[in-house]
Amino acid sequence: MTPSEQKQLPTGNVKVTKSDWIDVALESLLAEGIEGVRVLPLAQKLAVSRSSFYWYFESHQDLLDQLLAHWRDTNTRAIVERAQRPAPTIVRGILNVFECWADERLFSPRLDFAVREWARRSVDVRQAIGMADEERLAAIRDMYLHHGYDAEDAFIRARVLYCTQIGYYVIEVNEPIETRLGHLAAYLRNFSAQEPTYADVAHFADFLAKSQARQSASLSATRTGA
Repeated sequence: MTPSEQKQLPTGNVKVTKSDWIDVALESLLAEGIEGVRVLPLAQKLAVSRSSFYWYFESHQDLLDQLLAHWRDTNTRAIVERAQRPAPTIVRGILNVFECWADERLFSPRLDFAVREWARRSVDVRQAIGMADEERLAAIRDMYLHHGYDAEDAFIRARVLYCTQIGYYVIEVNEPIETRLGHLAAYLRNFSAQEPTYADVAHFADFLAKSQARQSASLSATRTGA
């Protein structure tokens, strides 16, 4: 925050920050859809006056724009970064992308679904969804190209990989971790046309176990207020 912005903040006890407003707006978006992201209900949840909202946001639309930016900076960035990460083989490259599906701190399916629902009511958000899907697919396609696949094969494999996972979220496939790991080698074989090694599967199993442990610890801390 710049010195000029600090001078504009209200004197006395400031109860909430801009991050608090963003967080409660995100919670409302996930729980109630975009209709729940309104200034007065958010202020009531934060136990502050409605006027305090305007210390941080120019308008309601400004808040919505920042929610959309948060979604791009988390969900889309995670997929693009993992797809661009150096990998010795295409199988390891795919596993890098799979990290997004395994760790909701990297990619939140609930947030992605909420934004896609929001897009049904907003042309601008629909355009943002289209741009994000193109960016994610391009990154995965480029990953295949980097590992020697021809242009059409890379394009189709990227589509199959990405659309399969988004489809799983849409129809709410819910598998135990053991089942997911049991299918991992077959998924890798189908997405790459290469045989994964035992080390490949073990590498991802280790990532998944650590991710689950972190998420469980975070949930426990939240429940206990630690």
